[in-house]
Amino acid sequence: MTSRITIQFTAKHDAPTYPVILLVSGKDDAATLDSAGIALDKSLSGAITRAMTEAEFKAGAGEDIIIRAAEGTVILVGSGASADIGTDTEHLGGYVASALGRSKLKHATLHVSDMSPDWMASVAHGAHLAGYHFSRYFTKGKAAKPVMSTLNIAVDDKDAVTTAYARHAGIAEGVFLARDLVSEPSNVLYPAEYADRCKALSDVGIEVTVLDEAQMAEQGMKLLLSVGQGSERESRMVVMRWNGGGTEAPLALIGKGVCFDTGGISIKPAGGMEDMKWDMGGSAAVVGAMRAIAGAGIKRNVIGLVGLVENMPDGKAIKPGDVVTSMSGQTVEIINTDAEGRLVLADVMTYAQHHFKPAAMVDLATLTGAILVSLGMVQSGLFSNQDALAKAIETSASATGEHTWRMPLGADYHKLINSKIADMKNIGGRYGGSVTAACFLERFVENDTPWAHLDIAGMAWSDKSKPTTPAGGTGYGVKLLTHLAEHFQPSAK
Repeated sequence: MTSRITIQFTAKHDAPTYPVILLVSGKDDAATLDSAGIALDKSLSGAITRAMTEAEFKAGAGEDIIIRAAEGTVILVGSGASADIGTDTEHLGGYVASALGRSKLKHATLHVSDMSPDWMASVAHGAHLAGYHFSRYFTKGKAAKPVMSTLNIAVDDKDAVTTAYARHAGIAEGVFLARDLVSEPSNVLYPAEYADRCKALSDVGIEVTVLDEAQMAEQGMKLLLSVGQGSERESRMVVMRWNGGGTEAPLALIGKGVCFDTGGISIKPAGGMEDMKWDMGGSAAVVGAMRAIAGAGIKRNVIGLVGLVENMPDGKAIKPGDVVTSMSGQTVEIINTDAEGRLVLADVMTYAQHHFKPAAMVDLATLTGAILVSLGMVQSGLFSNQDALAKAIETSASATGEHTWRMPLGADYHKLINSKIADMKNIGGRYGGSVTAACFLERFVENDTPWAHLDIAGMAWSDKSKPTTPAGGTGYGVKLLTHLAEHFQPSAK
């Protein structure tokens, strides 16, 4: 899907006056127009300031007023006390998009005084992200044919802003791809179809390889294959390679792609099971990040790997009590077949290390309900075996507004997944479920490879809209991983 907001940049001397959007700063309980707003207010004989006074408009971030003047419509959007480049400006763009949508206007021009090209491009990016709408399965009404709006942005240096925005537009393509994938129903987006969609990334310069079940069996990937053996749909693994960094060792991004998770023989309750179509949110983040990395032209080597399966209960399905040998050679006692994502990730991690010797690995997965108990739907859980990598991820999370919180690992937690008949079991009991799941993954890290795990179970989907993220699939992780890929500097293992 694409955005309902089309972004255009216009030189100020060519920009239409009406309908117009103005940004109003709010500080110390007072709203202040910039020079562009003051000039327009003067031409309207003070109509804007009168409307602000009558509405007691304080210009807090996200507040807005729509003024229907005889000359044309004026939309005032509060920017708060300040808006620094980054999350602040992206959110401001989201507020502009929201006000434009409520105005029912098909176009409007944003006038801002004396802001840098990067600042303007970031606001435009936020508006573009906020306009996303997944409409593929609506056939009637406004949802099927949403109102499309054009946001003209009046700028001093059109070329400079256009150049700055091009990078953002490439990243937005990755975010939208991830949102699309998470939003698709599982009868449409099953492993083979998902793999086919990944092949389209070759159009932007990414090398894409798809492994089928026979090829994965040759690799010894029995853990991954065991998850999908109860499904009529065959499993897949997709390897996406972006060669932007010469001869450097790549960063490996690894995603859990359970296209639907019934829980298998350890079947889930019926209530809410429909949400399990987005149990592939980690893989969507990786696929979207690879698209964003290519779109932004990041000069680093990055490998994206996603394991794609369905977890279904039939006569061939894996059972509690079974023991399965991983690609690494370690054995796993299956206690609960609903702890399947870690089985998929374990073999993909081993594949990544054996074939690519990455400088670092980062996996993303909607892995545990326990992380929601710990952190809610506010930030993901971060687990890592290296402080430098964890710090780099925290820096990228802060820079992109995709927040995370570091969680513990350690020997006392590892003891909880020791099995009496195999090298380990796939769950560790009632308590500390997110931590023991991460400990399970840590056992598949070889040669002290820097590794981090992001449990995004509370972040891949949202029932509420946020400034740049409409309700539904969020695309969480795309911007974080893209920023990390560009800025992470590997340290000695």
